Order: sequence, then C-alpha cells, then structure tokens
Amino acid sequence: MPPGNPGRLVRSLAALVLVSTAVLPAALELAGPSPFGVIGPGAPADRAAPPHQALRADLRAPAAAPTFDIRRTGDPANRITLVLLGDGYTAADQELFRQQADKAWHALMDIEPFRTYQGFFNIRRVEVVSEASGIAETETRGRNPSTPLGMHFWCEGTARLLCADEGATARYAGNSAGPQYLIALANSAEYGGAGGTGVTTLAGGSPDAGRIIQHEIGHTVGDLGDEYDSAPDDADYPNLSTLNADDMRKKQTKWWRWLGAESPDGGGTIGAYRSANGLYRPTQDSVMRTLGSAYNLPSREAIIEELYRKVRPTDPPAPAPGEVAGRPRLDVRPLPLTGARQLRVEWKLDGAPVPPQAVDGGRLDTALLDLEPGRTATVTATVRDTTDWVRDEAFRDKYMTRSVSWTLTG
Repeated sequence: MPPGNPGRLVRSLAALVLVSTAVLPAALELAGPSPFGVIGPGAPADRAAPPHQALRADLRAPAAAPTFDIRRTGDPANRITLVLLGDGYTAADQELFRQQADKAWHALMDIEPFRTYQGFFNIRRVEVVSEASGIAETETRGRNPSTPLGMHFWCEGTARLLCADEGATARYAGNSAGPQYLIALANSAEYGGAGGTGVTTLAGGSPDAGRIIQHEIGHTVGDLGDEYDSAPDDADYPNLSTLNADDMRKKQTKWWRWLGAESPDGGGTIGAYRSANGLYRPTQDSVMRTLGSAYNLPSREAIIEELYRKVRPTDPPAPAPGEVAGRPRLDVRPLPLTGARQLRVEWKLDGAPVPPQAVDGGRLDTALLDLEPGRTATVTATVRDTTDWVRDEAFRDKYMTRSVSWTLTG
C-alpha cells in the first residue's frame, strides 16, 4: 500500500444499484452470484451470493421516517435522487447523522465528472431513528443489535465488509418519480463499507468516508471495475481490459478512442497499464485504484454515459412542442451544468439560424423574429452536450442530443 493511502477498496457487491418504482420488487428478489468485495488493505476479493439471508421476515411491513429533500435541482422524473439513510443513530444522534450525510454527498459532488453534472441529482435525507446508538462493529463479529437497517460489519465473514438489510433500507427510502440510488450510513467510526444489490454502505464517522463514496459511486454509476493489483481478474468493465493498446486499436474496443490523450489530472497519457492481476487499466493511477485520486478519462466517459441513460438533456419545454399561436417566448429548458461547460443550444427558423438578438441561451423571444403577420413558421431548438469528456459520437447523438420544434401560427 503506497504511503499515505489508508486502504484500497475491492470491487463491491454490485456497488450501488439503481432502484426505481418500476423495478423495486425485482431488485429485492435477485439471486445468484454477484461481484462481492471488501474494504480494507490486503483484503481478499471473492465472489459470493448477495446477502439476501439478511433480509428480515417482515419484508413487506411498512416503514416510515422523517424525509427531507435537502437539495432539489429539478423534477425528480428527470433527475437521479440520492437517498441518504442512517442506521444506529438515536433521536439524540440525528444531528450527527445530518452532518455526516452532508459530508458524504458533498464529497460526491467534489469530484469530476459529478461536480460538473451535479445538477442531474436531487438529494434526499431519511432520518431513521434507532433505539440504541451504534451498530454491530468488528469486535462483535457480526452480532447485530437489531438496528432498523440491520447494518453490521463481518458481513459474509469479512471484517470490513459492512452490509445492510436491503429490504428495510428500500422501504425506508420509499419511491421516487425517477431513478434513485440508496446510500446507508452507519453510526460508526470504523473503516469500512460496501455496495449491495440495492444499497451502498459506509461508516459515516470514518475519516475516509468521503473518499470511499467517491470510489463506490464509480462502481455504481459508471459500472467501473477496480484497477488495483489485487482485484479480481474480471475485465467486464469499461475501464479494464485483457488487451494491450495495440490490440485495442485494432479491434476498436474498450478505451481505444482515448489512447494517447493527456489525462486531465496530470497522471500522464491514456494507455494500457498492466496490473499484477494481468489486466490493463487506462492510467497509472485513478480513484478506482487509490482512494483520493481522480477518475481517468475513460471512466469519466462511462459515468457521463450512464447519467444520460437515466436523465434527458432537457426538462419538458415550455410551451409544449407543437402548434402555438402568436409570437410567444419559447424555452427549451436545457439542464444546467456547473462551471464553464454548458449544454449548447442551437435555434433555427425554417431550417436557417435564428438571429442572435432573439436568443437568450435556452430561450427564444419569437416577437423579435422578422416574421410577416399571418406567416406560419417552424422553430427548432437542438440541445447538445458537446463535452470533450465523451468521444463516442454515436452515443452523443442518441442520448446527449435532443431537438424540439414549435409551429408558429397567426
């Protein structure tokens, strides 16, 4: 382990898994082997069935707790909701949970590409009250004190693997109009965490909690694999390959589009760097290899692509596309990004560019168009994410671009 590195994460049990109102029941009934991992230096990686045996018998029993939308960037139907829940926090501990939950989600939004795309997320906090403070920690060898979410270390016989009752967590989280990720924090300062079939976990009081979440969310959103030497030799992830750079170019596979590009974090060029497990990774180091590092370019692209599989580049335009009377203001409502990068909006009138004086970003004042009274005309707005963090142009055309049209009459 490199100096200053508190530990590396091993591939989580499916990490965070997307839970929506449409798929929740099925998600709770998944069976079969899943990638299973451990947090901690020198910990072995293995494959094992997800811990469904931890689900309590009262799977369908109601669960309720105070719920707070602590950050709302837009309509939940077109946002990803991060749901933060706590376990082992008594009524007197709720302020501690709020502080630790805030640190966790802020840590997620402090790393690219999440910093730029933070407007794609709503944040919700669920304040689950436990009767006793704390959870089952390592020295208890998994003897659970029956906290509401059943969080405990020594999951599957591994000391630093922190599991939760996924059914209980899902019930407390409730449903959302759109996709959501469940994140469970344990009232513990012990170093550990894991991802699950429907929930990711971390020790909320660990000094490394923020960096652990940054790593785990890479598994979740980008379906990224671990890049460190002791990780399983499974290359079925966008950032891992059995091929060297020359073979990737020949077969046009994996991160071939990125080979030779300069990494934005100063980590050198994108290539094929071999780990001790025999797999190739895109860079010498990244957050998927060492806690506290950055995502390399192929991983950023994978994360952005997954965001756009869940979220459209625009909210519903106003007025609704179609025939509109008079000369109204049109708003295509592109999702805002944070920082200099913004979605590009191109306006056209009957196929020709619209005069710039009529345009204010995603809005068009049709009264400023040179239209003769009674003329019918078609206005089209095309919203496109032109970020250079994506090089798959077919994906950009399909998911990161949206066009809407209005027919002006009268």
